[in-house]
Amino acid sequence: MKDFARHAQDEALLKRLNAYFSTNDRSAVRVISDRLIDAAGGISQVREFRLMVAFGGGKDSAYTVSLMRAVQLYLAVVSNHTFHLRVATMRHAGVADAVMANIDRVYQALEMYCDPRVEVLLVDHRQIRTFERHLPLPENVRAMNRFDVLMNGHRTAGDGRPTFCNSCNLAVADFYGRAAWWQGGVDAVVTGDSRKEQKHYFTWIMRLAQSLGLDIDAGRNQGLRGLLQALDGVAQAYFIELFGEGFDQALAERRVNIGGVEAEPAFISIYDLVSYRVDDHWELITDFLGFRFEEPAFSFTESDCANPMLMAHLRGLKAQYVQGRGYDEGVAEYLELAKALMRKKEMPERLIELALAPYAGSTGKKARRRLADDFAASALNLTEVQLTCMQFSPFVARGRGLAMYLGLRHPLLVARLDDLHAMLADELRDNELESWLSEVSGLPLTALRSLYRLEPVDFDSDVSLIARVRAGDPHKGRIVRRDPTTGLQVVELISGR
Repeated sequence: MKDFARHAQDEALLKRLNAYFSTNDRSAVRVISDRLIDAAGGISQVREFRLMVAFGGGKDSAYTVSLMRAVQLYLAVVSNHTFHLRVATMRHAGVADAVMANIDRVYQALEMYCDPRVEVLLVDHRQIRTFERHLPLPENVRAMNRFDVLMNGHRTAGDGRPTFCNSCNLAVADFYGRAAWWQGGVDAVVTGDSRKEQKHYFTWIMRLAQSLGLDIDAGRNQGLRGLLQALDGVAQAYFIELFGEGFDQALAERRVNIGGVEAEPAFISIYDLVSYRVDDHWELITDFLGFRFEEPAFSFTESDCANPMLMAHLRGLKAQYVQGRGYDEGVAEYLELAKALMRKKEMPERLIELALAPYAGSTGKKARRRLADDFAASALNLTEVQLTCMQFSPFVARGRGLAMYLGLRHPLLVARLDDLHAMLADELRDNELESWLSEVSGLPLTALRSLYRLEPVDFDSDVSLIARVRAGDPHKGRIVRRDPTTGLQVVELISGR
């Protein structure tokens, strides 16, 4: 009787899903089902097969989750055999509450909470729990994200992608190592990347690891574990370059989990079967799954992260305080980059307009500035003063920019310039100055002294790993601005999302 009820529920939900699926989607469900049967070793083995889908909380991954849920239901209905589905979400400080709300609505619409064949996991760095809508982000994760943003920002003068994305991308690798091997692991991981893209990424990572002097021979034939092992080496090299010496605990916290020998997940690509053009499944996303494009979760190219809003904010702060222009002018420059990136990703015009509309006019930009400040404070415990300090990078290169920073932002401290240099060089102890440094930078004195010994990242050099990572990142573009002092045109390469 219980099996009959389960079968009826599966059939009813699949019917409702199919009403929103296109002909291509329904065909994809059948083809993916056949691929999973082959991967499992036959239909009789499917019940023991464990499949993982990474769900970032955005529109594209919501579509992927719905598709794989349909595959699970389809196999259950037509063969009475189906696989175990693990859906895992990596959370960081940039994941706004609106993202968690979207994930919750997707899970409810797909009836995943009450299905024993489904696991819904929330991965907060090393802590893995069953997903719950209102679980607070652990403070140690927030603190780690905050420190990384500040250190990346001070080394790169607040360049968008390095500041917010580099550490996060390495954390994604760690997430896969933890989620895919959790409690015995999974047999396969679904990916939307083509085999060509997978091979390109694998080759790029291996070459990067090799250029760092890492031994990659053992990992070449180890699939996901080999890739994660190489990424762990890259991550350690990256953070050593970023932090400098004396941060052993921070380095240990940022190791990439490489899984274990008890499982060796394969990748199953659905790239050739699906369309990630949101217009192709708009009603499925918005009507059936209840996905809402709400701020601050929906920011330019992202529908699962508010950090792009902060990138626009940083550009505005740089224009206003460092370049002596205007906040709105800097934001407008970022909007041009964001618009180009959105069109490159083939986002529909209605979403582009939705993303840009809140910035309309000076009133809109002023409101977004308040929203960005509020989000920076709540998500990362950062003030506008600290974000502005980052734009000057005043502490790197033995405080080369410190005098200018003080003159423009804190003129009352100009008389203490020599004392500040002595503090940063570890030649003076002054509790009052230490407190001020921490307040304006958001960093402890140990980190500031490390920055003092380090150089700013030279993005024209291939010596720096941080520079090489941005060089391979397509999310950037050139903007032309006019220097208010000289009146000359200046071309800048800026990055973002």
